[in-house]
Amino acid sequence: MTNLGSPIQGVTLYSFTRAFHGREYDLEGLIRKVAAEGYGPGLEIIGFSSFRGFPEIDDRFAGSFRDLVAETGLVTTSLAVNADIGIHRDRLLTQDELLEYMRRQIAAAAKLGFPIARVQISITPDSMEALAPIAEEYGVTLALEVHADQYASHPRILALRDRYEKVGSPFLGFTMDWGATVSGFAPSLIEAYRRRGASDDLLAQVVGLWDEFYRQGPPADQAEHGERFGRFIALGAQNGRPDLGIDFGINGTGLFGPARVDDWLEIFPWIKHVHGKFFGIDDNGEEPSVPVRDLVRLLVESGYNGAISSEYEGWHWNHWQSPFDIIRDEQAVQRSAAEAAGSRMTTDLAQARAQLAAWLPTTEGASA
Repeated sequence: MTNLGSPIQGVTLYSFTRAFHGREYDLEGLIRKVAAEGYGPGLEIIGFSSFRGFPEIDDRFAGSFRDLVAETGLVTTSLAVNADIGIHRDRLLTQDELLEYMRRQIAAAAKLGFPIARVQISITPDSMEALAPIAEEYGVTLALEVHADQYASHPRILALRDRYEKVGSPFLGFTMDWGATVSGFAPSLIEAYRRRGASDDLLAQVVGLWDEFYRQGPPADQAEHGERFGRFIALGAQNGRPDLGIDFGINGTGLFGPARVDDWLEIFPWIKHVHGKFFGIDDNGEEPSVPVRDLVRLLVESGYNGAISSEYEGWHWNHWQSPFDIIRDEQAVQRSAAEAAGSRMTTDLAQARAQLAAWLPTTEGASA
């Protein structure tokens, strides 16, 4: 029988992008806010968003960053890195160029003290296999993000899982993003559309279409995904709001994934990190569109002891509520769910550090 897991509570600074872009907080201010409000101890950051000149990190900055994390009583969990194979206007990166590009980012993660680098779905099984020795060299786990419109049992994800099994490196895995297993169109986004002048009839049609796709389950391939996208665009055109059609499609098919919670079991042994993706909290203190309680129960019952980064995505459209209050309330749901599953979320710093060290592989003498 699997021992119950005790996931580490944490947050990604991505949740506070609106406050960061609005210059309400700088990087240090956000980190101190996270610590002061008890959103940690886990801390996740996006490299290119938060570190000037990334992935080039000088020794002085790396030292001051590590000191700040230690001073504030947090533990670094995951650094989000980018697989920008299209950074040239006229061509894609070659395999050798991609590996070097990723090496620089992996090195930056190690230098800043992050044990995980979140990579993106554009990394192929061949590239992940080639990156394994680099990950091992720096002692950084590469956790490819399974994000809508992908899902755990999607052929691309299963191909990666099978390659991981063949390679056998403990430094290859997945980041579980809850956006792949959404159970309803986010009410806060419906409210945002309403504030943009969409009629109640149109919004009812949008929700109805999403519900139809949810009943059908996730798309089997990209052709079906494209067909669903097109139907959302058509709703906007048919109701005199063609300006909203693409937005309906992007969110309805690319942000709200309709896979079921137990789909994650397909890749569970390779899940190294979790993005607790969510979109809002309702008046009852619950997330109405993401089955947070079921997802936490699955993690607990499956023995997950890594970190969950609360990832509030509603900031894209919700400008009338505080993301800090929303994170606070969502983490309360996680803690309640863990307790209901017979365990708890880990919120103690010392325990979180020890737990993360035991959860992830290490390389003796890894580069930094």
